[in-house]
Amino acid sequence: MRYGVCTWIFGDQPLAETAARLAALGYDGVELMGDLTRYKASEVNAALSAQGLSVLSLTPENVDLAHPDEAVRQEALDYYFRLLDLASAVSSPIVCCHGAVGRIRAITSYDEERRVFVEGVRRIAERAQAANLRIALEVLNRYEAHLLNTALEAQRFVRDVGMENVGLLLDAYHMNIEEADVRSTILAARERLFLFHAADSNRRAVGRGHTDFRGILHTLHDIGYDGSIVVECSASGPDPFTPVKGIGWRAEVWKYVAESLPSLRLHETLTSGKDD
Repeated sequence: MRYGVCTWIFGDQPLAETAARLAALGYDGVELMGDLTRYKASEVNAALSAQGLSVLSLTPENVDLAHPDEAVRQEALDYYFRLLDLASAVSSPIVCCHGAVGRIRAITSYDEERRVFVEGVRRIAERAQAANLRIALEVLNRYEAHLLNTALEAQRFVRDVGMENVGLLLDAYHMNIEEADVRSTILAARERLFLFHAADSNRRAVGRGHTDFRGILHTLHDIGYDGSIVVECSASGPDPFTPVKGIGWRAEVWKYVAESLPSLRLHETLTSGKDD
């Protein structure tokens, strides 16, 4: 198992500084925020290679592939095409994709917006396939997005897209809200699980909430999951759409990041029988 951290949770902290601290903690890589105005491939590669880290995945900026306005959708598609170029340049095998974060209801109708979302993801996947990249659809909770709130919805969506390089990104925090049985959800998604995000039930460090991470790691082991686990904690406080929460927020995030890795590795060790 490889472990990484989403870079967006650190706000505007320089990537070189983030990479150095993550390497010192023992992480393997990052999920890079897809800010195309901020990151150049050469700078990303230099910052990470200096610390022996990899780009495990890229997460997109908040664009809207399901918007009823064709111009808005085209802008989102153009962004994803450029994000795929960045992914290739930084040797990231996975580009994440999700509905518009913060939009919790349809502007026209759910069915129509889902239809154009399928079309958009298919076009992205076709471009990604040519570059030997995979697309991981992130399943977000109902309070953050109106499309793909459960793994079952996302699996049906993947079937409708009809591309082998499209799979799922499951997130322990979102599953804690939406799924009745997290372990069964992971089992059902086993064939198309490309990526996994880790934060506890309160979106803090692994071990600071009530999520059964021992059970999660056990299930991931049982299905033979060999992808990455990416930590995505945030500081305490309101507004899930920004990392900045007030005085001391970044120190709090780093505390959670430091706590999460040994907890995850301990659960992995115990569930894989390495300590027998």
